[in-house]
Amino acid sequence: MTDLTLETELTREQRDYLETVKMSADSLLNVINDILDFSKIEAGKIDLETIDFDFCECIEGALKSLAIRADEKSLELLCDVSPDVSEMVVGDPGRLRQVLINLVGNALKFTTEGEVSLKVQSEVIEDNATILHFTVSDTGIGISPEKVHSIFESFSQADTSTTREFGGTGLGLTISKRLIEMMADGSGWRASWAPVRAFTLRPGSGLRRHA
Repeated sequence: MTDLTLETELTREQRDYLETVKMSADSLLNVINDILDFSKIEAGKIDLETIDFDFCECIEGALKSLAIRADEKSLELLCDVSPDVSEMVVGDPGRLRQVLINLVGNALKFTTEGEVSLKVQSEVIEDNATILHFTVSDTGIGISPEKVHSIFESFSQADTSTTREFGGTGLGLTISKRLIEMMADGSGWRASWAPVRAFTLRPGSGLRRHA
């Protein structure tokens, strides 16, 4: 209803109020969704789909949902998918999209100028088995090497000032890490010193080429 109201004629003051309401509602919804997902993961109640899907369409859908946020901050949102990445893959498109939205969204959140980019490279190791390397990089504030692992812990951020300035539950990266481990059979997560966030999906319960 807030979105519909924002499309009507409003005074500047009314629009400011409604945009604040929408921002608060979206933040609350994200908190609820993060807690629900984390609870399901902890309880072992998340099952991954194994279906055929269009890989580039999945990537495009994830980034499209973040394009407005990048535009609002005057940031350039880039995507580079290697041409040798298979068009059709088998896996869970919904969870892959969720991971990418979390990681790219996190990069956008902590970047005030410059760019955020997603790079995907493919490595074929045997018939119908592909390793996909995902790298999210940005020109943001970064994080010290000694704190990089703590940001993947539940309800954790680099420091308290981060929470005050940028908000969030500290669950987004934890959920992404757990989902990647599930998709990659526990071996696909590689935490890198920011501003680079990288992970690899290997054959198994992750993604593979469409036969």
